[in-house]
Amino acid sequence: MNILSQLIVSGIAVGMIYGVIAFSYQLTFATSKTLNFGQGEALMLGALVGLTTVNFLIGQALGTPLAYLLMLPIVFAFGLAQGAVVEWLGVRPAVKANSEAGWIMATIALGIIFRNLAENIWGRDALRFPSPLPEASLNILGVRIQPMEIAIVVGALVIMLAVEVFNRRSIFGKAVVATANDRDAAGLMGIDTRRVITFSYALSSMTAAFAGVLIAPVTLTGATMGAVLGLKAFAVAIIGGLSSGMGVIVGGLILGITETLTGYYISTGYKDVPGLVLLLLVLSLKPSGLFGRATIKKV
Repeated sequence: MNILSQLIVSGIAVGMIYGVIAFSYQLTFATSKTLNFGQGEALMLGALVGLTTVNFLIGQALGTPLAYLLMLPIVFAFGLAQGAVVEWLGVRPAVKANSEAGWIMATIALGIIFRNLAENIWGRDALRFPSPLPEASLNILGVRIQPMEIAIVVGALVIMLAVEVFNRRSIFGKAVVATANDRDAAGLMGIDTRRVITFSYALSSMTAAFAGVLIAPVTLTGATMGAVLGLKAFAVAIIGGLSSGMGVIVGGLILGITETLTGYYISTGYKDVPGLVLLLLVLSLKPSGLFGRATIKKV
């Protein structure tokens, strides 16, 4: 029983990372009906920029916890800028030309470019990200939990809640919601929908960058760390529904827990299979996702 509980706890931590990245997919899809297929690279760049910043601050005789906290605003700013660049260079021209294949290929191409830049700047070897919390496990009700796993779950929930509160309470956030509900009507009401879409991409990449510095202390950091995470998060977004915030959380938990259980009880070589099977089933039976809403396209 303890082993099962241990696996579920580990799966929840991994699943929440999937959920945060899937949530970042939602942010762009809501306002522009486009996706950034280089989202994994946004996570990777956030982790590497965070690592460089933390190491510099530690070199200035600051403790790791304080360095980690001071690093977060820098990573947030970098994520906002990186997301805006993706929208300006890759998405806006394709949307203006009404080319769906254009923004898909452009975001993939930019992701590859960012990965190559990271390899040339930080190298191809995996790097260790210093943990801001003690690495000794806590024993809670017979289950050993790393403090950083708790931080991952809390941090993931906090960033998603903060974005939702911003969208519901701030003026600019309400413009984002209005654009998501009806872009044409929002434009007629005087909202600069192009700026809103740029902001949604910036916010999306910032969220992914934050996910990068959350997961980095419990894994290795490198130029290739985001590729698989971005792909799995996209599967989570499809499973949960691109229009449902609750869906990405549930979808992330399902995939994270399923992977850990499969890896332990069957084989690590098969841990990716159940999630892909679930993805195929959802696409076949409910293409809008478990919690998504089917939309009618007017022609």
